[in-house]
Amino acid sequence: MDFQSVQDWKSNELSKADYGRMPWHDVAMGVIGECVYDIAEHFVLRWNFVKRDKYKRDERFDWLMLEGRDEDIISIQRPKFPVGDYIKHPFTPLSTRAWTKEAQGTVHAQIIRSSADWSSGILPEYSIQNAYKEIISRAQHFVYIENQFFITATGEEQKPIQNTIGQAIVEACVRAGREGRKFRVIIVIPAIPGFAGDLRADAAIGTRAIMDYQYKSIHRGEHSICGQIEKAGLDPKQYVFVFNLRIYDRLNKTPALVRQEENSGIKYQDMQRAAAEEIMGSAMHGSLDQDESDDDRDNAGDEAREHAIDQKRKFEASADDAGHHEDKPGHTADSVARTAMLPGGKVSDQPFDGTMDEEKGNFVQEELYIHAKLCIVDDRIVICGSSNLNDRSQLGFHDSELSIVMEDRELVDSTMDGQPFKAGHHATTLRRFLWREHLGLLPAQDLDAEHDPNAQPPSDCLNDSREDEQFRFVEDPMSDRVWDMWTGNATVNTDIYRQLFRADPDDHITTFEEYEKFLPKESGIKQGHIHDPYMPPQEVQAKLSQIKGHLVWMPLHFLENAPMAERGLQVNEYTESVYT
Repeated sequence: MDFQSVQDWKSNELSKADYGRMPWHDVAMGVIGECVYDIAEHFVLRWNFVKRDKYKRDERFDWLMLEGRDEDIISIQRPKFPVGDYIKHPFTPLSTRAWTKEAQGTVHAQIIRSSADWSSGILPEYSIQNAYKEIISRAQHFVYIENQFFITATGEEQKPIQNTIGQAIVEACVRAGREGRKFRVIIVIPAIPGFAGDLRADAAIGTRAIMDYQYKSIHRGEHSICGQIEKAGLDPKQYVFVFNLRIYDRLNKTPALVRQEENSGIKYQDMQRAAAEEIMGSAMHGSLDQDESDDDRDNAGDEAREHAIDQKRKFEASADDAGHHEDKPGHTADSVARTAMLPGGKVSDQPFDGTMDEEKGNFVQEELYIHAKLCIVDDRIVICGSSNLNDRSQLGFHDSELSIVMEDRELVDSTMDGQPFKAGHHATTLRRFLWREHLGLLPAQDLDAEHDPNAQPPSDCLNDSREDEQFRFVEDPMSDRVWDMWTGNATVNTDIYRQLFRADPDDHITTFEEYEKFLPKESGIKQGHIHDPYMPPQEVQAKLSQIKGHLVWMPLHFLENAPMAERGLQVNEYTESVYT
């Protein structure tokens, strides 16, 4: 893990030549129009609150004023002898803004938040939790959730968990079952919340505690979501489905790179650090405190930067002698992960400057970490923002969060469970884009997104929904064809990651003894690499070429017969709020 012995971070960084780095999947919204003003109000309120509580006598920070908002609402203080100016926001009058004259776009947007006295100086507000419960309770066909965490309760029996989004999910499923409707709740969360590492280590007890709460929220125990659905006389396996995302790639540690290290006397990891020093500079050495002068750090920072640049240049200068030519035909492909996306292809067709056995040692897998906080219901309504699905984000008096509820007034002809359906343009295009990504039905994303319309501000251009054959294929979220591909891809992908990498967590690990048999600690195999050193490289390539998209099944049986988080100094009634 990257976060062991952080005080000695320079000797603790993972080398990109030896280990894969965990990629992230995220969803964000660019907004224009009146809702931006509500976001500004929240920012100004928090700024003035912190100014009042921590920096009232600090002239470096001014008070912010917001046109059109009462001073009490945004926490402006006017002491007899104020320190700092009063800055009007926005700088240009509101009357110059287009949204004050006419609606921008067709999406009805409502800002919601979790906030309280400690973060904003207001009474606890948990409108995010209320919004989740309301849109789920109105669901008629499906609820699709992507989130970094999934910790929720179905009632008071699951203390210390207090948010009851899980109860709304149970009620929606039970109502659909009694009415004879096809209904699915599809949940996509990380295999390991937080940060990946060896889950058997003592340092991982906090991560295991989070996982334990998640399993108890989903299906372990009579008060879990699945337990309550089953109590109502229904089969929860027909309603609740949980998935993770996983990805493979190939490290670019070629024979030429090894020679380059030998010729220059510089390890690739040192060059990696030097590149970071060159780009980030002073950010790596921290910001100045109020009483600290520039001279205190300038000399040390400049020397480190100059040394880093020299190291990087020396390493790069040895590329030709080592035979490392990035612009020559047959040069090792930067990534082979694109073979899991459209148009597919064989891993064996991707060029590599080395032998097949050397290439086999460079294949790695890692969970594709889900950092999104998204909920889509019935292709009509969307919630997206910063709020995790746990108590910390949902109760209001823990973490401060901001999200947005979006319902499109523009309805488009679509299909739902084989029947004609009017879908919200925003919700259905977003859901179809995400599902094609997870199914491998989109072209691989370019490493440089400078010209990608979906990476531009909404005021510059509209999103590109790529309305092609695959867009039409995933039109109906309840279609048997789509669902068969979704679950089929997840099954094949899960099996291959198990066979090639012994990717954990896994359903074959129900105790810590089984964990050791499945993935021995002293095997000598680097984390995330091919598990069987004797497997022919051609077989490895062939199996990797069968992986489509990134879906894998969530291992719901993982450590089900073992105490996942023993109560003690790290997990107890005082620390529970950290993990939930």
